[in-house]
Amino acid sequence: MDEAHREKSPWKRNLAILWGCTFIAGIAFSEIMPFMSLYVSELGNFTKAQVSFYSGLVYAATFLVTAIVSPIWGALADRKGRKIMLIRASFGMATAMFLMGLVSNVWQLLALRALQGLFSGYISNAQALIASQTPRDHSGKALGTLVTGSTSGMLMGPIIGGALAEVFSIRDTFFITATLLVIAGILSAVFVTEYFVPVKRTKSGDQQGHLLGGLLSQFEKPKLIIVLLFSTMFVQLGNTSIAPIISLYVKELMHNAGPVAFVAGIIAALPGISNILAAPRLGAYGDSNGSSKVLMAGYLFATIMYIPQGFVTSIWVLGFLRLMIGISDGALFPTIQTLLTKNAPVTATSAIFSWNQSFQALGNMFGSLLGGSLAGLFGYNVVFISTACLLMINFLMLWITQPSLRIKFRRTV
Repeated sequence: MDEAHREKSPWKRNLAILWGCTFIAGIAFSEIMPFMSLYVSELGNFTKAQVSFYSGLVYAATFLVTAIVSPIWGALADRKGRKIMLIRASFGMATAMFLMGLVSNVWQLLALRALQGLFSGYISNAQALIASQTPRDHSGKALGTLVTGSTSGMLMGPIIGGALAEVFSIRDTFFITATLLVIAGILSAVFVTEYFVPVKRTKSGDQQGHLLGGLLSQFEKPKLIIVLLFSTMFVQLGNTSIAPIISLYVKELMHNAGPVAFVAGIIAALPGISNILAAPRLGAYGDSNGSSKVLMAGYLFATIMYIPQGFVTSIWVLGFLRLMIGISDGALFPTIQTLLTKNAPVTATSAIFSWNQSFQALGNMFGSLLGGSLAGLFGYNVVFISTACLLMINFLMLWITQPSLRIKFRRTV
């Protein structure tokens, strides 16, 4: 879509509708996680070690399959449209969620978690649709705003899921989650408008369009695209490595006294709160002053905020530092997506966002394994330090391989 058509498109209405839908999707994706291991333990007479092992498999299955199939769905979306992919993802995952509430053993649950990964892609296709319809001068702010939908949903999801499991049952929560996804699918089908012109491809393009090598041939700066995709993986890996240990770290800081679970929930929620406030503003600043400035400053800020988290002795200091991490996330994730959008042809918008989702899923999978392993071997503080080191490595990778980002950043100093 050219810039004139972007200006005339109902991108503001689409943004409002998809913000609500990604909020619903965020709740649906995250509300089952607090009790997934409990659900696993109900499906057999397992030892503590077996529950941990099977829970890890169940958790990783969705991300592994998502990483594999996302590029295929993305290539299809660029040929058939993003709206139909939204409908496919929401109803497909609703079916998987509903069936999870009916399983009788852990292997059925594992298979359905893989099926959920097969139908994944709602949020990435919502991002691709907004990126393809929004005037490029507003893309940073629009994508930053859209990210707050899924972020706030994922923020509220664990709280809502825990409450539903207490009031009803774990199985009922899966049925409620499926209903939420159906609602998102209906809203997407009825209210989202997409002006889509199918892309004509050669036979060779059809065969290679879903492959990263074939996709990169469409970009003027393929090395930049590769570096940005790995940046998504690094940032997500760092965030996810903290998730498995944050409640245990809070418990240690509180000396196992007081409302540990409640405080841990607040600490876990703080990055999401600041992210909601910061992401649209940082996106708008990037639109006006250069996205690379926001990106590079975001890496430095995140590194500075992560290191002291491993050495704090006060829960209040930890809370403040976690609040600051939400600001860095608001600088990193939307800005990476904005740079991908601004450096991608319209014909590859969905494909590149799907590859971005693949790398994010890999970050989720490796991050949870890394965080748990490091905490078990060396202690909680090493997890925060390693995350800071990973982000600094990512910063240096961008600095060394992408002079354009480095030059633009220098001008702000």
